[in-house]
Amino acid sequence: MGKINELFASDIKVINMGLVSFAKDLKEQKINVIHVDWKPPAGGNQKMASLLAKLKGK
Repeated sequence: MGKINELFASDIKVINMGLVSFAKDLKEQKINVIHVDWKPPAGGNQKMASLLAKLKGK
C-alpha cells in the first residue's frame, strides 16, 4: 500500500487523449492536464484503417 499512498500524496498530472470535455473538467478542478487531440485512424473504421495501412506500406 506504500506505493499507492505515495501516488495520492503527490500532485496529479494527466495526459488526456480524445474528449476535450474531460480535459476541461479536470482544468476546472485545478488539475494539471495536457490535452492531445487524437482520433483513431479512419475514424475507427477497421476496414478503412486496413486500407490506409496498405497504402502506407505497413
